[in-house]
Amino acid sequence: MFALVDCNNFYASCERVFRPDLNGKPIVVLSNNDGCVIARSNEAKAFGVPMGAVAYQYQEMFTKNNILVFSSNYALYGDMSARVMNLLSQFAPEIEVYSIDEAFLQFDKCDYIKLDEEALKIKRVVSKSTGIPISLGFAPTKTLAKAANRIAKKFPERTNGIYIIDTDEKRIKALKWLAIEDVWGIGRRLSQRLRNIGVKTAFDFTQLNDDWVKKKMSIVELRLKHELEGKPTLSMQATGAPKQNIATTRSFDHNYKELSVLQERVSTFASVCGEKLRKQKSCCNAIMIFLHTNGHRKDLPQYSQNIIVKTPFPTNSSIEIAEFALAGLAKIYKDNYYYKKAGVVVMDITPENKKQFSLFENSNPKHALLMSAMDKLNRRIGNQKVKLARHDLGRTWKMKQERLSPRFSTNLKEIITVMV
Repeated sequence: MFALVDCNNFYASCERVFRPDLNGKPIVVLSNNDGCVIARSNEAKAFGVPMGAVAYQYQEMFTKNNILVFSSNYALYGDMSARVMNLLSQFAPEIEVYSIDEAFLQFDKCDYIKLDEEALKIKRVVSKSTGIPISLGFAPTKTLAKAANRIAKKFPERTNGIYIIDTDEKRIKALKWLAIEDVWGIGRRLSQRLRNIGVKTAFDFTQLNDDWVKKKMSIVELRLKHELEGKPTLSMQATGAPKQNIATTRSFDHNYKELSVLQERVSTFASVCGEKLRKQKSCCNAIMIFLHTNGHRKDLPQYSQNIIVKTPFPTNSSIEIAEFALAGLAKIYKDNYYYKKAGVVVMDITPENKKQFSLFENSNPKHALLMSAMDKLNRRIGNQKVKLARHDLGRTWKMKQERLSPRFSTNLKEIITVMV
């Protein structure tokens, strides 16, 4: 049996933990540089604030309805997530941290456990220890556990935030209720394609022929179909397993036109990707670089482009990754555009100890010692204190965070003050 544990309105809930006066009030949390809404409390949802709402376009609505607006406080959210996941790990022999606010638990070897009682215990412990409300969905497969969790969150009064699919009758009822576009693993394009052939619910999808699904779609969709039928095909992924792609992307605080500014940003992003690769003892064999203008500025010309650069050898050197990334940037950069976002994604990741060497060109062996020393210094004196020279040491980049709450749990200078 799998359980999907989901923290309710996680970012908004984190803000409320240290500010109980916010309970019952509408809250929204904004993305990097206070761009758009990425989290909403139930009260904010009731006012009709959509996910992804552009902040400045909804400012009048926020003011009119006394909706409280916060900048993303990633230090606080990351710490609260770690606390929740640490508590969850005590309840099951296997745990997969799926995202900052979700985790799968597996109870296959715990037949003696009564799931309804265990679920109530998990809710009670997490709530008491962290103040974060959670919902739980139990089912024989991970995909069905996702569906069960969705039901638990959709009908909290009837489910108390807990729903267990433990019979075929419950499974079929859940699948008939679940719209095809809400099935975990089915994207917008695939859901539209399925609707075009009359598949409107998850149950409709399970009625398709296996051979047809495999032929017209892929083995991935066939496994998904089996999951919905109650046949486990997705196993638990070990927490902390090496990532297959690593991305560092940011929206800028302003629109930038100068190539030199973009070069500094892309070089910095590439360096961070290199550090992440070294941390998981991996190398990359390809790098994607992308640029976007500001899509919300309809008065400005729009441009968006990306390029994938294949590296001639596997590497995790920030120096080499930055060089390849800048070469890619030079190919996609265009004058007379104002850019709002850029990013670097390292791909085709392989283990560091299984490098495939080339006969004529390989990573500079001196970089390994240099990168190791740089990482140690950054861990000791502070992140990104030691940089590459091309990063422009005199420039400090900060996100626009005009409504940032204190880092209550990670910074002693901002710890909560209790009045006696």
